[in-house]
Parts: sequence; C-alpha cells; structure tokens
Amino acid sequence: MSSTPTGSTAPGPARLLVGVVVRPHGLRGELVVEVRTDSPEERFAPGAELVALPGARPTGSPVPPTLTVVSSRPHSGRLLVTFAQAADRDAAETLRGIRLLVDAADLPPTGDPDEFHAHQLEGLRAELEDGTVVGTVKEIAHGPGGELLVLTRPDLPEALVPFVTAIVPVVDLDAGRVVLDPPEGLFDP
Repeated sequence: MSSTPTGSTAPGPARLLVGVVVRPHGLRGELVVEVRTDSPEERFAPGAELVALPGARPTGSPVPPTLTVVSSRPHSGRLLVTFAQAADRDAAETLRGIRLLVDAADLPPTGDPDEFHAHQLEGLRAELEDGTVVGTVKEIAHGPGGELLVLTRPDLPEALVPFVTAIVPVVDLDAGRVVLDPPEGLFDP
C-alpha cells in the first residue's frame, strides 16, 4: 500500500495523506514530518510538490496551497524536510500541524497485478465465493503480521480479514469487489 487516504469527501481529485508536519527543527527551516506513506523516498524527493492542507495549528497564518521539497533526511524514525516556502524557523513554525497530500492520480502504477494502493481497495464490496455480500472494505490496517482489510458489516461489528491470497483470492477493481474464502470462524463474533 502506498499512502493513507485523507477521508475527505470534498469534490475534486482524490488526495492521499503522505505526512504530517510535527514541528520545526533547528533554525534553518527544517521540519519534523511524521511519514504516512510506504514510499517516503519518492514522496519527499527534492522537487516533489505536496498539497498543503491546514490541520491543527497554533497560529492563523496562511498556508501555501503547495509546498516544494528542497531536501529530506531520516531523523529518529521520522523525516526532517526543508520546503522552499519555509526558509527559516519562523516560516517553518507557520507550517506546524499541516497535512501533506498527493493527488491519487499522480501515483505510479504498482507494476504488479497482485499489488494495490490502499485507496483502490477502500469501498469495494466484500463477498464470498458464492456471491454472498459480507460487507464493504472500509480501510487497510497495517499490522505486525501484514495488511488487514477492515470490513464494515451491516448490523455487525467490523471484521479484520488478513489480506493474503489464500483468504482474498480475487480483487476485481473493475467490478468493485473482493472475493473472500475465509477460514471457518473468521466472521464469528
């Protein structure tokens, strides 16, 4: 999976969350960014343009609509990123809390027919091999054992389905469905 959806229902292009600005770092405009993508080396490469969406920020300063990455480097499990629009600490401070997004249409194809971006799976109908609908894919959860499909089910609690070929043998994006072959007891409360 590549990135996390924003959950926005606003019209326009689908956008995916790739990071959140945590705070400034140092005096030269670097920012600590919490990464929310599997491809930080691509999303935060020099020259990359990210859509800036205001989040919870301490100031009412205006945020530029896009930010251009000048540099990025790993730091304590996060990234230190410099943007062209934040040349010093004061400018960097105005970006605290913003969400960094990319347009889903700009993502490269995976190149593997059995690999999908998370946003492609969300909203798909989940059905058994006999066609019985069991729910809808709400999101993809990343667990220590791999990815899980989180299914919403009418009048039932959400279900977690391991996203492995043995249990999810068919992903049909054109038909808007995933086909499940669950082991016995997977959907028991």
